[in-house]
Amino acid sequence: MLRRHSPVPAPVLDVRRLDPALPVPTYAHPGDAGLDLHAADSTTLLPGERALVPCGIAIAIPEAHVGLVHPRSGLAVDHGLTLLNAPGTIDAGYRGEVKVLLINHGSEPVEVEHGQRIAQLVITPIAVVDVREVDRLEGTGRGRGGFGSTGR
Repeated sequence: MLRRHSPVPAPVLDVRRLDPALPVPTYAHPGDAGLDLHAADSTTLLPGERALVPCGIAIAIPEAHVGLVHPRSGLAVDHGLTLLNAPGTIDAGYRGEVKVLLINHGSEPVEVEHGQRIAQLVITPIAVVDVREVDRLEGTGRGRGGFGSTGR
């Protein structure tokens, strides 16, 4: 396991292996943001097809954190394989099996093999807010400008 050097202790991600043949999530290189997630099943995705692929683990994300599941850039560039709901969100209270919703945007079938790295899990702190209903919002320079309003 790669260790990070920080004056603040790292939060702990508890992992329960559901498939003993798969490794627990790890960082491939020091300083990486994402932990590698592996496929627990083999499947073939035809062009345009999607599949919910289990990762063979259950996790306990620390309170006040979220797990964000991101695509792997190499799979996207080489095969058009990405995540349908990127980033996927795993809340701290979830204890079921981690699964990844893959989609093949390429023009050829893509084989996903048991044990293959299919996604990355980024654990990040979140702010929990108090929601307050108001009659009017404070104005800003951007105002109500939406998609494309700041230039292209």
